[in-house]
Amino acid sequence: MVAPAVPVQGSIWSVVGGYVALTKPRIIELLLVTTVPVMVVANGGVPGVWLMVATVIGGTLSAGGANAINMYVDRDIDAQMERTRNRPLVTGVMQPTSALVFAILLELFAVLWLWYFVNLLSAALALAACLFYVFVYTLWLKRITTQNIVIGGAAGAAPVLIGWAAVTNSLSLSAWVLFALMFFWTPPHFWALAIRYKDDYGKAGVPMLPTVKTLDETTRQMLIYSVVVVICSVAFAVTAEMGILYWVGAVLLGFFFLAMTVKVQHTKSTADAIRLFTYSITYVTLLFALMAVDVIVRNGW
Repeated sequence: MVAPAVPVQGSIWSVVGGYVALTKPRIIELLLVTTVPVMVVANGGVPGVWLMVATVIGGTLSAGGANAINMYVDRDIDAQMERTRNRPLVTGVMQPTSALVFAILLELFAVLWLWYFVNLLSAALALAACLFYVFVYTLWLKRITTQNIVIGGAAGAAPVLIGWAAVTNSLSLSAWVLFALMFFWTPPHFWALAIRYKDDYGKAGVPMLPTVKTLDETTRQMLIYSVVVVICSVAFAVTAEMGILYWVGAVLLGFFFLAMTVKVQHTKSTADAIRLFTYSITYVTLLFALMAVDVIVRNGW
């Protein structure tokens, strides 16, 4: 049962801050890190500034709308977890109905924005990602299976497709390889964090893998997915005909990713798991930055 939020007195700025927090800005930052470099690769150079701006705005609003709906649905879980107990719908910065209306309007505006200023394919992909995240992951899988974040990772991998579609109005093999990379990256990334908060998830009744399985099984699966991520990064180098800069970077970044995952498997240390979680973000950031730099260096601005 969803516990009613306790109203909190605050200034207009606290309310505005609450609505911003609903969109989970830190998650959006990571999604955008994968969008712009993909546009550079798809274009064979830096696309037009307005196309990049329009795509980033649309992607930001779409991800924010999906995240806000997720926070509305999960407010009962958030109230029970240490990591999420200060979220706006738990503290009562705004009423749940207001948050849901805000989220839906934000998502609709994002889809219309992408359709009008970018293209229909990118808008359709953004809408599909939102619906998948809300209905498949949040409402269905999250509370019933340890595979929740595995399957739900498809929503987080959508920005690479949106970025590619924004430039080419199509989806090539290389775009799908990057989608696979982000899809398989999500479980080891998230499970590394879930190791730290496994008791929190247990208290909230969410069957995250580290909560219901042993750390041996969790870290074994994390290593399997990490190996697939590195394979995808190399496969992309082949399909997209990347240069030596990307090749070297992908191999080195992948080596450290695997090494840190193996260390977590060996030590079962929460501290090592958090280091892996942090590095997994760095890994994606640098890998995608290298894609863009490699293309710009080889093909010119």
